Amino acid sequence: MASQPPHSPSGDPGTGLQAGLKNRHLSMIAIGGVIGAGLFVGSSTGIATAGPGILLSYALVGTLVVLVMRMLGEMSVANPASGSFSAHADRALGRWAGFSIGWLYWFFWVVVLAVEATAGATILESWVPAIPQWGWALIVMVVLTATNLVSVGSYGEFEFWFAGIKVVAIGAFIVIGLLALFGVLPGVDTDKAAFGNLTGHGGFLPNGPGTILTGVLLVVFSFMGSEIATLAAGESEDPRRAVTKSTNSIIWRIGVFYLGSIFVIVCLLPWNDPSIAKDGSYVAALGSLGIPHAGQIMNVVVLTSVLSCLNSGLYTASRMAFSLGQRGDAPKAFTRTTSRGVPMIATVASVVFGFVAVFFNYRFPDSVFLFLVNSSGAVALFVWLVICFSQLRMRKIIQRESPEKLVVKMWLYPYLTWATAALIVFVLGYMLTDTKGESSGRTTILLSLLVAAVVVAIAVVRQRVLGSRTDTAEESETDRVPVG
Repeated sequence: MASQPPHSPSGDPGTGLQAGLKNRHLSMIAIGGVIGAGLFVGSSTGIATAGPGILLSYALVGTLVVLVMRMLGEMSVANPASGSFSAHADRALGRWAGFSIGWLYWFFWVVVLAVEATAGATILESWVPAIPQWGWALIVMVVLTATNLVSVGSYGEFEFWFAGIKVVAIGAFIVIGLLALFGVLPGVDTDKAAFGNLTGHGGFLPNGPGTILTGVLLVVFSFMGSEIATLAAGESEDPRRAVTKSTNSIIWRIGVFYLGSIFVIVCLLPWNDPSIAKDGSYVAALGSLGIPHAGQIMNVVVLTSVLSCLNSGLYTASRMAFSLGQRGDAPKAFTRTTSRGVPMIATVASVVFGFVAVFFNYRFPDSVFLFLVNSSGAVALFVWLVICFSQLRMRKIIQRESPEKLVVKMWLYPYLTWATAALIVFVLGYMLTDTKGESSGRTTILLSLLVAAVVVAIAVVRQRVLGSRTDTAEESETDRVPVG
């Protein structure tokens, strides 16, 4: 076998990154990472599709995320790395895998930057119409880029407060909702807000059991971001402790923030209440309790979630670019860091592509930008699938080389890993049956597979070219005759 150019996929010694994230930063990044803006914005569509049964869709995807994060936690505790799952795939499956999933993940987040910047700009323009929407998008991107360029600590501090607002908002929403349901909150119509809404309007699955899987397609992408804590752990004071803590706590985080809040919504209102589709599920639920200015309150929460997602997205994209550069799979310039340990060129490069995507959103929203969104839509599932296959191989490597590092272990290995991979493949296959609209599941999966195939092809060709060059160099060294 041809030897490959040296690279170090499983660690970050001497990379220039600094341990600037405190334990409280990592804790809030881990908690806030599973609360995306999609939870607030997209849940109404899921409720309209599956009724109260959307709880089963969230539970199914939540279980999937818990299992995948357990696998990722096992590998990241044993080998903390800035590239997280990309670095693990590099070592477990081959350099082509680390290259491919790393660049696909980077591509996903730079597109997310454009989506979230536009969403935030829409809210801000409604408050201050004197500044056009594109101007707000530019301001938001510039401010968060500056924040990320200062230091990793400033990113952590911003994210601590952004995520904190999300956590407090959802926590308050659940508490207020439960008080209303138990009749403690005054002025609430207990005939309308009742646990009976779970089954009282056509049953728990009013549109049939098949809508559970349709609901899965609608909610699966709102869970993207749960893996950010493992990427950020490489710049924390104690990476292994941080990853272990975030891995062990993900069950209650998903249970409380996703299942808890959606449960409250479908109990407070009938699933087919017109206000859910009109105003959004959370606004409609708050409005039903007579809380004034419910729409503006949720706009503040959604804007905070958008800024949090933008902040983390820029951080995540820059660190993945940094890791790819460190392993020789991206320009070496991406590994250069400032005196405060910030990979400046990797950060600027990521945000430049984000700006380009924002431009496409305003100039070609129904063609170029729609293609970018659809072609990156299934990357989350690709990432989870690669984590499954990486863990199958990495467990054997860790057991052979450093069994004492198996502090976090995947349950029922390898059976549960294979079952998780099979479920992901099933979801990908089921997406092909969704043919409604320009952003249908079939369109998303086919375009995502197309982009993935191109990236994998580049990775394989690149690996063979580098391998042949190494072979040629070795042969030249062997054939060289000393003169003298």
